[in-house]
Amino acid sequence: MKVESIVENISINIDGADVQVPKGTNIIEAVKLVGKGKVVPHYCYHPKLSIAGNCRMCMVEMGMPMRDRESGEAILDDDGSPKIGWMPKPTIGCATNAAPGMHIRTNSEMVKESRNGVTEFLLINHPLDCPICDQAGECRLQEFSAEHGRGYSRFIEDKNVKPKRTRLGPRVTLDDERCILCSRCVRFTQEVAGEDVLGFVDRGTYSTLTCYPGKELAHNYSLNTVDICPVGALTSTDFRFKMRVWFLKRTPSICTESSVGANTEIWSREGKIYRITPRRNDAVNDTWMTDSGRALYNAVESEDRLTHYTIEGVHKTADEVAAAAVEFLKAGQVAVVGSAHSSVEEQFFYQTIAQRCDAQRTWVSHYGEGDGLLLSEDHSPNLRGALVTGLVDELPAVDLQALAKSVEAGEVKTILTVNEDLTQLGLSKELLTKVQVIYVGTHANPTSEVANLVIPSLMVFEKEGSFINQNFRIQRFKSAVPGPRGVQPDFTVLEKISAPLAGEKPAPVTLDVVWERMAAQLDALPQDARWRSLPDTGLPLDASPFRSFNFVETKNLKYDPVTCKDAQTAPAGT
Repeated sequence: MKVESIVENISINIDGADVQVPKGTNIIEAVKLVGKGKVVPHYCYHPKLSIAGNCRMCMVEMGMPMRDRESGEAILDDDGSPKIGWMPKPTIGCATNAAPGMHIRTNSEMVKESRNGVTEFLLINHPLDCPICDQAGECRLQEFSAEHGRGYSRFIEDKNVKPKRTRLGPRVTLDDERCILCSRCVRFTQEVAGEDVLGFVDRGTYSTLTCYPGKELAHNYSLNTVDICPVGALTSTDFRFKMRVWFLKRTPSICTESSVGANTEIWSREGKIYRITPRRNDAVNDTWMTDSGRALYNAVESEDRLTHYTIEGVHKTADEVAAAAVEFLKAGQVAVVGSAHSSVEEQFFYQTIAQRCDAQRTWVSHYGEGDGLLLSEDHSPNLRGALVTGLVDELPAVDLQALAKSVEAGEVKTILTVNEDLTQLGLSKELLTKVQVIYVGTHANPTSEVANLVIPSLMVFEKEGSFINQNFRIQRFKSAVPGPRGVQPDFTVLEKISAPLAGEKPAPVTLDVVWERMAAQLDALPQDARWRSLPDTGLPLDASPFRSFNFVETKNLKYDPVTCKDAQTAPAGT
């Protein structure tokens, strides 16, 4: 039986407005629920880390309804409302949980003066680096100084000098004179990454962030410390001094490194990607992602990128290559080698093509080591998508030895392969010369070199679509940068191949059209599901048809194979 978790709401008053908040909510999060842009400024607090209470920026004024000590009855004001007993000093909002009847002031004179004082102390030894600081434009100290500071400095002494350009690891550079000692990075390495490598040495204003002797910040989550640093102390060595953030366009996307499907943001300008950062999704990746996942955009400008449609090595138009592919497939004896790196929409097209030419269907695994956090053992983003679309009905094989035997026996005459190098999977170049090869992919490899037809495809950063992650949550991604000139969206070319196989004329295809078809044909998708209406955090699908599959993933941040299996097996409505 499924037990629903019941969250008890309590009533508190924030700046004169009554608000219902979940019991146990701290004041910072409670104020967010008021809406209207109301926030409590803070530096050290992070919703996914333990409470430190270092910065004292989140001061609020707190009071409770007064009661008669003898009778316990509420003491009322002249107007009949409960009389509030305000605390004589402000309290920090991060470590104060809401209680029934609590009253909070976030903008009183006491609160303003407290924030003003905290800001002044933080700026005493902070350098005026804003014109050259990488954090400018997304710096909380910069923002809060304008909102809560004095606007001038009373400090006339010399500032402390601390280390600059210190390499804490291969990907993170520290400018320590900017550090405000919030300890976010220290808590992250201890509590999330599980590698205790950072700490503070010395005392007071001479405190310095550093790595423990003999250690460095080199784990695969080190760049998350840059993301959560509220100032410009921790910087990305790769992104450092490359571009001002206010010039960059932010595009929501999905990390393709593994089946976790971490939510990301692509930061780009004029068709060039400058960085990738995590996007918060409490059901998938919280606010974190791997360093290796951030580096995937480097493949966009790789020298071996496929940019031309070709027939026997000769450049052709997309229509000409699609027409040639139709002739190959109509001849029969076809094998389709699918890919778990294709989007759900593309896999739906490959399933349609395979069905219309009665093709053998196969695919190979991309399994590797997981880290128990946000890198799963399945190093592909959309294995579940291939199952949901019906492209395949079994887990992938380790190699393609079975396909090689079919080719040798003359049972297969044409192979349509998607982003797979067949020469590394059991089919030699010599064997591939015995069949017609249609290669669809983003980058050149030995298979594309011997392919009769080459269809270049777009990378995830250049197209729109969706993936289904390890928890059967379908998540959409958007196009951040244009693809190579002349390369059409994959499903546009696939429509030119699949329609003629059914004796139909290719129709203009958009994501809306593809989703109408998928919703009508795929049982796993709701009938009214559309790509544009998918929630930003994704849509959970019914995984019960696949409960007999033994997926390779072990327990990680948001996935537990035991509870996942139980959820899939439980009868609907229990």
